[in-house]
Amino acid sequence: MAEDKVVASFKRNPTEEVRAGIKEFKGRRYIDVRIYYMDDQGEWKPTRKGISLATDFMPELRQAVDALEKELKASEQEH
Repeated sequence: MAEDKVVASFKRNPTEEVRAGIKEFKGRRYIDVRIYYMDDQGEWKPTRKGISLATDFMPELRQAVDALEKELKASEQEH
């Protein structure tokens, strides 16, 4: 089994971060975007807040993120 791999992350606040990565489950690979929190021992733990998609959905996910970015830029110009 391949090891899970984090490919990007950013701080959400001092005790939480968002991680985007590739995970494997039951022999299939998934795109995983999830919030992690720091526990009392200082270790990062995953929350239930996130999404996992089969890698087959990568084109649709990219289109969705591009559409969100376009909409945000358009709404910023309106204000």
